[in-house]
Amino acid sequence: MAAALAMVECDVLVAGSGAGGLAAAITARKLGLEVIVAEKAAVYGGTTARSGGWLWIPGNPLAREAGIADDAAAARRYLAHEAGNFFDAARVDAFLAAGPEMVAFFQRETAVQFVLGPQFSDYHPDAPGGLAGGRSICAAPFDARALGPAARNLRPPLREITFLGMMIGSGAELLHFFNVTRSPVSAAYVARLLLRYGRDRLFHGRAMRLTNGNALAARLAKSAFDLGIPLWLAAPVTELIREDGAVRGAIVTRAGTPVRVMARAGVVLACGGFPQDRARRQALFPHAPTGREHFSPAPEENTGDGLRLAAAAGAALTLDLPNAAAWVPVSRVPRRDGSFGVFPHFIDRAKPGVIAVTRAGLRFCNEANSYHDFVQAMQRTIPAGEECAAFLITDHPTLRHYGLGFVKPFPVPLGPALRSGYLLRGESLEALAAKAGIDAAALAATIARYNEAAKRGEDPAFGRGSTAYNRYLGDPKHQPNPCVGPLATPPFYAIKLVPGDLGTFAGIRSDAEARVLDDSGAPIPGLYAAGNDLASIMGGNYPGGGITLGPAMTFGFIAARHMAKRRAMAPTPTAAMS
Repeated sequence: MAAALAMVECDVLVAGSGAGGLAAAITARKLGLEVIVAEKAAVYGGTTARSGGWLWIPGNPLAREAGIADDAAAARRYLAHEAGNFFDAARVDAFLAAGPEMVAFFQRETAVQFVLGPQFSDYHPDAPGGLAGGRSICAAPFDARALGPAARNLRPPLREITFLGMMIGSGAELLHFFNVTRSPVSAAYVARLLLRYGRDRLFHGRAMRLTNGNALAARLAKSAFDLGIPLWLAAPVTELIREDGAVRGAIVTRAGTPVRVMARAGVVLACGGFPQDRARRQALFPHAPTGREHFSPAPEENTGDGLRLAAAAGAALTLDLPNAAAWVPVSRVPRRDGSFGVFPHFIDRAKPGVIAVTRAGLRFCNEANSYHDFVQAMQRTIPAGEECAAFLITDHPTLRHYGLGFVKPFPVPLGPALRSGYLLRGESLEALAAKAGIDAAALAATIARYNEAAKRGEDPAFGRGSTAYNRYLGDPKHQPNPCVGPLATPPFYAIKLVPGDLGTFAGIRSDAEARVLDDSGAPIPGLYAAGNDLASIMGGNYPGGGITLGPAMTFGFIAARHMAKRRAMAPTPTAAMS
């Protein structure tokens, strides 16, 4: 007879240590429940630790304090417009009601603190209910020394979006780096950061000043550690335990040994979605017919465990959204060991003097629009059967002023990027086109047409700079249009873009309480989901900065409150779960 598995009991078991999972764990513990977090990877923080750290929360307390007018009714109109036929009124209403409460709770009760992006516009600000700023908030920078020895187990940021391993905060901090050779104030600011980073590397082996998503993951982890929540690393959840139609716990492999974890109030699946599941990518991503034509910066552990666990327990999955993931154009960065990193292109596309073309040499969209919109335009434009790829094109002054992708502005040298083949250079447009495999005549004609209008700050073809979001990402010092400038001074440069993602949208079906639903629409007792395991409430669209992390933390918060209520109604382990 096989030996019985070791057993551990708790109220709540959370699978995953990203923002959704840790938000559920912290809220549940604050409400008096015993919690265990099981993380598949050997590091904690999930996709959150590699992200920009922004949360989209309409009506958040920081916006109210700043005097920004917003209300749930306007946000609801905006989401209804964005989601179209996939608008889920009950879940959207729950998100809009609980989101501001979640932010206030974490700022009041935990180490999680936020800063407001007052000019960070919704991605479609001119749509009904859209807003030109105030709905996106970001984690405040954090000193990792506060984590003590646990700092070494925090997932590092995406290497390609750091500068020599140093994290750069978005907004004003990033502008200082752009202006380091033009402003004594910026030069002094950057010098201080570099000196601090050098000290941290010397004494700690990594950056201790954390920003963006790494700061959010660290702040959540610090809050969990302060509450005494056990965080098991290298501990994947391999099976859900079901009894009488309810989920009672899960099998967790810890230190190579299966452990039976019984969860009196519920199990929360927050495993990060399926961006690294090649089979599901093949099935759901139109540009990836074999599943290999997609390049995600998400952690390699995010292989769809949550979806498979839920489906095995009878859960329904939402797989028919117009977009199965939050698309972002990425470039593949060669590394010294022969592997490739992934660089997500968020802001460079909007800078004056940068355009994007297909291999046919033609522009295909407003490059300053959101990354999600940009990839959709790639998918629509490139003929079926061809590689879904485009090229960012710029000239020498623009490249040295703003950088491009992984290539940093002056004075960082261009040599390494040119030698690796990441950055392509041509003394003429024809020479550049030959290197990139772009139609040379069409490219020259495209740039000639663009330049003629760009001299006046205009883009009649696609309207760059026409929205608050476009202008937010442009260069405010470049007038009359912060997003439009000619490409005129050789040599010229190109970087190849391919589709990637910032998280998956398709996922587990749930109700307004984050309870997982079966095919009949009934909740599966004891089973909840949060983060990218949940089907997105955005209906396959991308309305604004932080539409993954905002709902992730909010529905983790909602799930915990519901579990606490159920636990209060059924205080004994043998009580029926409803």
